[in-house]
Amino acid sequence: MSASVRISVASLRGHKRRFAGTFLAVMLGVAFLAGTLVMGDTLRASFDTMFGNATRGTDAVVRSADAITTPDDTRGTRRPVPTRLVETIERSDKVAAAAPSIQGAGQLLGKDGDPIGGQGPPTLAGNWIDDAGLNAYRLAEGRAPSRTGEVVVNRGAAEAGGLEVGDTTTLRTPDPVQVRIVGLATFGGEDGMAQTTFTGMTQADAEKYLTPKPGQASTIQVRAGPGVGERELVDALTPLLPKGVEAITGEASAAENTDNISGQFLTLFTGLLLVFSGVALLVATFSIHNTFAIVVAQRTRENALLRALGASRRQVTGSTLVEAGVVAVVASAAGLAGGIGIAAGLQALFPAIGFPFPEGDLVVGALSMLLPLAVGVVVCLGSALLPAVRAGRTAPLAALRESAVDHSGASRRRAVAGAALAAAAVALTLTGVLATPSIWLAGAGAALALVSFVVLGPVASSRAVRILGGPLDRLRGVSGGLARRNALRSPKRTAATASALMIGVAVVSLFTVFGASLKATMDQIVNRSFAGDVAVSTPGFGAGGSGLSPKLAPALAQRPEVETAVGLGRGAAEVDGEGRALTVTDPGPFARSFDLGTVEGSLAALGDHGIAITRGEAEKQGLTVGSRTELAFADGKKETFTVRAVYGRSELAGDYVITREAWAPHRIQDADTLVSVTFADGVGAAEGKAAVAATAREFGNPDVQTRAEYAQASAGGIDMMLTLVYALLALAVFIALLGIANTLTLAIHERTRELGLLRAVGQTRAQLRAMVRWESVLVAAFGTAGGLALGAFLGWVLVKASDGTTESAFAFAVPPVRLAVVALVGLAAGALAGLRPARRAARLDVLRAVSTE
Repeated sequence: MSASVRISVASLRGHKRRFAGTFLAVMLGVAFLAGTLVMGDTLRASFDTMFGNATRGTDAVVRSADAITTPDDTRGTRRPVPTRLVETIERSDKVAAAAPSIQGAGQLLGKDGDPIGGQGPPTLAGNWIDDAGLNAYRLAEGRAPSRTGEVVVNRGAAEAGGLEVGDTTTLRTPDPVQVRIVGLATFGGEDGMAQTTFTGMTQADAEKYLTPKPGQASTIQVRAGPGVGERELVDALTPLLPKGVEAITGEASAAENTDNISGQFLTLFTGLLLVFSGVALLVATFSIHNTFAIVVAQRTRENALLRALGASRRQVTGSTLVEAGVVAVVASAAGLAGGIGIAAGLQALFPAIGFPFPEGDLVVGALSMLLPLAVGVVVCLGSALLPAVRAGRTAPLAALRESAVDHSGASRRRAVAGAALAAAAVALTLTGVLATPSIWLAGAGAALALVSFVVLGPVASSRAVRILGGPLDRLRGVSGGLARRNALRSPKRTAATASALMIGVAVVSLFTVFGASLKATMDQIVNRSFAGDVAVSTPGFGAGGSGLSPKLAPALAQRPEVETAVGLGRGAAEVDGEGRALTVTDPGPFARSFDLGTVEGSLAALGDHGIAITRGEAEKQGLTVGSRTELAFADGKKETFTVRAVYGRSELAGDYVITREAWAPHRIQDADTLVSVTFADGVGAAEGKAAVAATAREFGNPDVQTRAEYAQASAGGIDMMLTLVYALLALAVFIALLGIANTLTLAIHERTRELGLLRAVGQTRAQLRAMVRWESVLVAAFGTAGGLALGAFLGWVLVKASDGTTESAFAFAVPPVRLAVVALVGLAAGALAGLRPARRAARLDVLRAVSTE
């Protein structure tokens, strides 16, 4: 063992408390990263298992060969296949059994009349397949449906809705259907397929309610005969199938379903967790760097003596890095164990709050362990590198100096460099969001703004602490004044300590501002585009729900309290070779219920082969009123449509509008997503809403909302997102508080003699505790103020950058109450971080402290 290693180990043994904060910062950062990676691996494996169970026993799937995908639906829409193909398929000697599978949206109402599920995971309905090998569900209670109106539901959905075998309830398909539960089913031994609900009915009922006409199925599931492999079965089926129909293996079907999940939602979710892991590690970097910088400053005489005794610069630097390496390895190893615990906690938490995660055992892969370990070591060593180099540069003559305290301040060079970075950040940002809209330029400007804040921290800390601590002289007397002077003692240290908290607060403020802006944008869109008095709508987010019955709007229009009722349906078609979502509606009342901006042409003239498009899409496609364009539908048919109208605003209307008559030949399962209702003259708000609600109850009891309620419900997912963000960022803020506490603890060790002298001249324990606590609050106040300013700026950048990605104008909103709460939490956190150092300072023995060198 070399001399530098022996010195490092001895130093660690003798000063374990110095590195407690560093140990915790590394451990928590690594734990979050490891937990994220383990959670991602677990979810992917769980989805693999879930979809594998769904296709277990199914060796081949026969389906339509082509799918139309849109930006809102990357899974795609496929046309049905004829059920008569089952007879053709079963003639093959490679086939043991085949059955049509009819699937669509279907949402049950619980015993209390409220819908079950729908806020996220799908709510499915389909035919109950009698062949146990082709059916992923197993009867747990009761029997299979045999007569019209009878259904089997998964046990989890029944429990959520308080339903039992024998109960009668309503199934939205989206037309309301009265059904009687005759059986409860399980999926792979669980109560359901993750949080998905499933209702199985007879084949005749499924064809009646879920398909445009009898004799059609979503797919045909096939089980191979003895000794026949999946690939062999597909090869045998392919020549039997008509044009436009294909066969794929069951394994390929399961993989495709998994990719649809992991390629979109799962990738986005794990990416979000990784971002927060990065924030936590960035905060930890500042805390680690600050700890080693203080320790090196305090050991100036010790390092100088080593140099005087013959130690080289490399040996002194190496000794500091060895200390950092030992802390990094031990803390990272502990973080791996903590990461597994975090993954287990997330796995239990998210299904409880409605996230569609399947159950399964934790999957701990080699990469999920090695990568966080390597990152923890690199972050810790990288954070300690500059202090270690500074330690190696200690001159031997420094051993003769009395003080080894860091009194470094802010240099003119730092001020100039920080100002230049800030100017460049503002220039890049303004260019990216105002001059030539570019997300990359805006992002680069935002990143540069963060760097400039860190560089300017020591420059700004002196003035900021003087301003923030000014009232302490009057309010807290001598203790407050001393706290302010202590915070001013080393601007660089104060800035470094506050920077960790600043980053955490900045990210919290960023999402708070962005969330408020999204809400303001939705409110602006509804107020500007929605002209109705009330809205009947489906859930604001997620894949669940069954939509609204297209019969609801005509039924509402018949009421004397209603002047206009119009429903908006959704379809899909390829326009100029690209999948596009279509809005399906009655153009007359549609134009009166929604503000479409300036309209060229006539919406009333759409007819069976007319289409209305937004001005932006018209310019992209090179179309004008009177132009003709071809639409290719999921059923394989192509039709030429004439552009009858070009309108300016697409916020609620969508980019393409056709009539119900034009969509009817191509529809699969027809449903509306929104019904706008305008009251007749003289009808009050309460009277009109009650009349609409009375009719809506006959169609599955969907929500009836005023314009304000509709805007709030449309932005309902934002509060859930913010709650999740705050919970994830709590770790980063906690790491920042550890940094403040650790810095104060080390500063107390550094100022032991000074504190003893204060006690000797009459300062009480209470005054000493107050002085240390207020110093902590001042540091936290500086970090919080900087974080609020930076977060608000980055929130504005994000809103403006998002503004350029859509035709709708984003509204920028700063929520003063929420940001005030963030500020109060930051100050309270500073007071909390100062409790332990203050208590430790107050316990110092006065005589021993005074005699300390």
